[in-house]
Amino acid sequence: MNPVEAFLPGTYTAGVPYALFAELRATRPVCRIDEPAVGAWPAGPGFWAVFRHADVKHVLRTPEVFSSHLGATQIRDPDTPADLEFVRAMMLNQDPPDHSRTRRIVAAAFTPRAVRELEAVIEERAVALVDSVAGRGEADFVELAADLPVWTLAHVMGVPEGDRRLLFDWAGRVIGYQDADYAGLSTAAQEELSPMARAALVRRPASAPRRPDGRPMNPRSREALADMFAYAHALAEWPRPGSVMARMREGGLSRDEFENMFFLFAVAGNETLRNGIPGGLLTLLDHPDSLRLLLDRPELTGSAVEEMLRFWPPVIDFRRTATRDVELGGQLIRRGEKVVVFHASANRDETVFTDPDRFDITRAPNDHLSFGFGPHVCLGAHLARVQMRAMLRATLDRLPGLRRAGEPVRLTSNFQNGLKTLPVRWGTDR
Repeated sequence: MNPVEAFLPGTYTAGVPYALFAELRATRPVCRIDEPAVGAWPAGPGFWAVFRHADVKHVLRTPEVFSSHLGATQIRDPDTPADLEFVRAMMLNQDPPDHSRTRRIVAAAFTPRAVRELEAVIEERAVALVDSVAGRGEADFVELAADLPVWTLAHVMGVPEGDRRLLFDWAGRVIGYQDADYAGLSTAAQEELSPMARAALVRRPASAPRRPDGRPMNPRSREALADMFAYAHALAEWPRPGSVMARMREGGLSRDEFENMFFLFAVAGNETLRNGIPGGLLTLLDHPDSLRLLLDRPELTGSAVEEMLRFWPPVIDFRRTATRDVELGGQLIRRGEKVVVFHASANRDETVFTDPDRFDITRAPNDHLSFGFGPHVCLGAHLARVQMRAMLRATLDRLPGLRRAGEPVRLTSNFQNGLKTLPVRWGTDR
């Protein structure tokens, strides 16, 4: 296979190319990959791809050499210098000391202690979601599971109940730049929206915004998400005490930092679990011996979630930019060049994981990198694990005989490892 397949979004419609990753780990663990035009998106200069676990860890823990700030963290470059300057204000795209400062502002809301206080209500919500479909005998698990991270984020951020589906829609709009099925997604019930949401939606672009040259505008730009940022500012005027929004308002963030922080929670925080929960369940259903073991031994739920995350990482890759000339994996990387770490490959590294292509819910230790590593390790990892455990247990405990009811449909994306549909059935009727 050509290494460029690791870049092309269409590759992932058929599944993550683990065979290609294994070949490259063995023969070209750090290699140069072209960045051809994809649809309406222009070609880029190419990048260095990093496939081995140890090298991925090294890149992620040395921001002084591999910067999140210089070119941001998506493979594709921002369209304009102004776009780059804007996204640099996102915590995800900052280096220390700015990253340390902005992370501290909201970190208290995601400590293990803070998450433990939410665990009971998250478990109750997961049970309620599963019970809402239990009588049907079948469902699209992607649609079912998507509500839990949206509800949890709305709860943590202080978003009114009637507005929470807006978080889902905004995330879909961002995904839509690679998968057109999501571009115009709208699931929020207009009659349930708060007055501030209705006022913000007036600023929603009627169609995908385009640059003067006709190219589509980056979906993460201020123009493309004008309604979301208007909503963020309106919500900040009435923050619930102790909520993430209250911490953001009181934390001394700049306007750009505030808007990007809202994006990070509303979109990125939502997408990780919207991918991870259905993908994890699909993996379990495709390994019936592991499913039976977990049904017999529910105490393995925590270990099972870790193996699901290793086997189905919600995020495929992240980018850095070299701050100076540096050697990595026998290759000379020049200052300013893109460096893309493939978490999905690192999670199957045979030098770290015994029999890495085997799904083993008893695997220990399990040093997967699905939540990243180093200064940018996922702030919401504890919260994500609680939600995955809650949804998995509610599903297995309350939907006996759970099985696939058709072929899942994968997301077209070289960044998000997601499913668009996962039809499932339960009960005794076969």
